[in-house]
Amino acid sequence: MQQRQPAIKSMKQDDALDILKTGASVFLTGEPGSGKTHTVNRYVDYLRACGLEPAITASTGIAATHIQGRTIHSWSGIGVRLPISRGQIERIAENRYTAKRIRNAPVLIIDEISMLGPDVLHAVDMVCRHVRGSPAPFGGLQVVLVGDFFQIPPVVRKDEPAGGLGLDGPQDGPLFAHGSKAWRDLDPTVCYLTEQHRQNDGGFLELLSAIRADTVGAAERKALGERRVDKNDLPRDLTRLYTHNRDVDRINLARLAEVPGDARVFDMKARGPDPLVAALKRGCLTGEELGLKEGAAVMFIKNDPGGRYVNGTLGIVTGFDNKGWPVVRTREGRKVVAEPVDWQMEEDGKSAAKITQVPLRLAWAITVHKSQGMSLDAAAVDLSHAFDYGQGYVALSRVRSLEGLHLAGWNERALRVHPEALAKDEEFRSASETALRAHQQRDDREISRLQDEFIRDAGGRTPAPAAPRFGNTRGARSKAYQPWSRDEEDRLRAYFDKGAPISQIAETLGRKPGAIRSRMRKLGLI
Repeated sequence: MQQRQPAIKSMKQDDALDILKTGASVFLTGEPGSGKTHTVNRYVDYLRACGLEPAITASTGIAATHIQGRTIHSWSGIGVRLPISRGQIERIAENRYTAKRIRNAPVLIIDEISMLGPDVLHAVDMVCRHVRGSPAPFGGLQVVLVGDFFQIPPVVRKDEPAGGLGLDGPQDGPLFAHGSKAWRDLDPTVCYLTEQHRQNDGGFLELLSAIRADTVGAAERKALGERRVDKNDLPRDLTRLYTHNRDVDRINLARLAEVPGDARVFDMKARGPDPLVAALKRGCLTGEELGLKEGAAVMFIKNDPGGRYVNGTLGIVTGFDNKGWPVVRTREGRKVVAEPVDWQMEEDGKSAAKITQVPLRLAWAITVHKSQGMSLDAAAVDLSHAFDYGQGYVALSRVRSLEGLHLAGWNERALRVHPEALAKDEEFRSASETALRAHQQRDDREISRLQDEFIRDAGGRTPAPAAPRFGNTRGARSKAYQPWSRDEEDRLRAYFDKGAPISQIAETLGRKPGAIRSRMRKLGLI
């Protein structure tokens, strides 16, 4: 039996992925840029390699389009009317399409859980138990809850019951999903990622950590003040983040009108049932009609599989190619033809609905709410009218460095995080440390057994022997050559961009240094 290394407190992406593979239900959390989405994508790739198709959902349409999934309301059949009755649950179970996807799903992923109310999570739990015929939480599904409760809280209509301390004063009942009975029954293992992959500016990280800890003082206000710019002097070529839609629409339309010439209009194409198409359109950050001109400031709103751009890449339209598609010069100087791409909802691994549009939006301005989940090289941010907890934290954490922040103003609300999120944070961190300690006390053979049993019980096929985990190379087994996955290549590019030595990259990816060099040459990195 291999001796495992002493337990450490820092939960890494590979640790969380190992725990996910055992079939444990997990709350995957961490600061913006800690790699939550990347870890989930790796797990999805793993499940699909094992012949299993997870249910990929999110709390909002915007978040769902980021992960090529669907809203949890749509997937579960509960819609938007809550609370849900026993009769409604029966009708959902009688819908063969909804019932089939709930019965067949081996894993349920819910992204941006921070924006999901407790009543919604409870309704999904009840539906899953009923349809799957099991009293176990969520009918026995492995549930992966992903998000950060320091970000923007659930939107609660004034005619709905809500919890926590909102802007209108105290209300009865919990506000966040972690306050629901469904969460307590599920009792997910907490994986709190602690590495930072978005910001590498130490001073900026300290500022964000102070906001997150509700300890903003004179030093942090001084740092913000040094990034303050008069509204009339904000750089015109940067994306502007505002808290209200009216400011965003006003600026984008006004700036487009200033550009000489007629706009070329790109029409969205759609296929699938009207409700699903409507949900995709609501979540997509571009419009059914997208007007562009040469000289327009734009932002890509999708990740390119070829790596030419990512969600949040900024640029300027420099013209149109011979097919009429816009040509964008990114801030890095690369020219990219923005050809139409698909946003789709998948069901049982097949497309259930799809919209097709040029993956751009006017980017002179965007709302803080819609920026959630994005990474920006630089931005002009106006938090003068922040009205909700987490808005300032979300807006500031979109930017990769303090140097890239141009701040038009802020109010005290912008520097506040929700007190309930703050109160739960230490509990989540402690639970994550406990989970990591328990995981590290298992030997490699037990972990492999748990992972293989979960895949077999779910009806999948066990994958080929895995490469040794980074930082856990004892007992490594030799293996035959395995083709490079897209995920591995993305990780290789990321490590290369950070300047990591080949020896470290090889250890991390479980490949030989020669193989790393060869792949770098094929990718044009060296």
